[in-house]
Amino acid sequence: MVMPADTPRRTARGKNPNRSREHNRRVVLDLLRSQGRTGRRELAELTQLTPQAVTNIIDDLIAADLIVIAGRRRIARGRGQPPHEYEINPAGAFTIGIELAVTRMVTTVVDLAGELLHRDVTAIAEGGPATLLPAIGTRVAQLRADHPGRLMGLGLVMPGPFEIEGFSGVGPTTLPGWAGIDVAADLRDRLGVPVVVENDANAAAVGETLLGVGKEMTDFCVVYFGTGIGLGLISEGRPVRGAFGNAGEIGHIVVTPGGRPCPCGQHGCLERYASLHSLRERLADDGRVLSVDDLDTLAPEGDPVVAAWLEDAAAHLSPMISILENVFDPQTIILSGGLPPACLDAIIARLSFGPSVARRSDRMVPPVIRGQSGLLTAALGAAALPLHEAITPRLDLSDLQETTLKGSAP
Repeated sequence: MVMPADTPRRTARGKNPNRSREHNRRVVLDLLRSQGRTGRRELAELTQLTPQAVTNIIDDLIAADLIVIAGRRRIARGRGQPPHEYEINPAGAFTIGIELAVTRMVTTVVDLAGELLHRDVTAIAEGGPATLLPAIGTRVAQLRADHPGRLMGLGLVMPGPFEIEGFSGVGPTTLPGWAGIDVAADLRDRLGVPVVVENDANAAAVGETLLGVGKEMTDFCVVYFGTGIGLGLISEGRPVRGAFGNAGEIGHIVVTPGGRPCPCGQHGCLERYASLHSLRERLADDGRVLSVDDLDTLAPEGDPVVAAWLEDAAAHLSPMISILENVFDPQTIILSGGLPPACLDAIIARLSFGPSVARRSDRMVPPVIRGQSGLLTAALGAAALPLHEAITPRLDLSDLQETTLKGSAP
């Protein structure tokens, strides 16, 4: 999904005082990431920084190997040399993303331009921190040796919710034994680089912001199909985490009072009807086992069990979509995660909901769209987390301006 050309987009302004130098660097990097090759004059106009401030930042970023000279602008012949343009240097740095799921560890390496450099999947027999934290340290050290450039950071994705009193953390969609452990601090000490720990839905939302269909949007929701189901929320370009890191835990909202029992202790949670685990249960009742390798073979047509689950999932998701629209007023809601594209499209086609604040004739993006899908979705989002932390401006209302995207085509 690409936004139409000349779509207004809120971008960050720079700040000229020296105390805002780090913010200004982030603003320039973010624009080069989103706009592509750009000249000093355009950067100064877009950021509202002085030309000298932009020159200083460009020199710093070139010295840090984060951007490169992309060549001179192609303009009609005239006096003097055309000005230089600049772009992100993909080889200047890389990030590592790791998703810890109930049965597997998925690892990705992404360069500064968001290109996937490496991926692997390892089965997990023991999901406790005593085993996995040293294993992560060893794996990162191996990948660091295999890839040139600077490791910008590690993103680690784990299924939520995190440490809720009166809420069972034991079940088929959770990783037991991690309560009370400062995972980020432990890994920072082991690795000596920034570490961001996030739930899978928020990581998927950040991944859509930097690498997926959310590149040109600032306010959207991601409904993420993992083993369970969760919500990632991007507001003004930043993920909404909540006071305790559990914002978006829609999987345990009761959608059918008195419905199917859930390991969390409630009955009728959304997760019991619209998650990969609920699909596995349906298939198990039919005498079939859905392995990780089988996910890509799922098809909405020709398999009555899968078709019935898709209908059930869409029926229970529909009121949740309406709630999200009315509460958050997003530009769109993105369905993402471990399901193959055809299944996500089938759920979208089956959604049915009534009027909401999002039902407007002038909107430029459909209310619900498909995002990244497949086994790597959360791990790619994990790799995007340290990149997002390093180059995305910390926005507030005084930092925002409206610009027009250049060169996008529908």
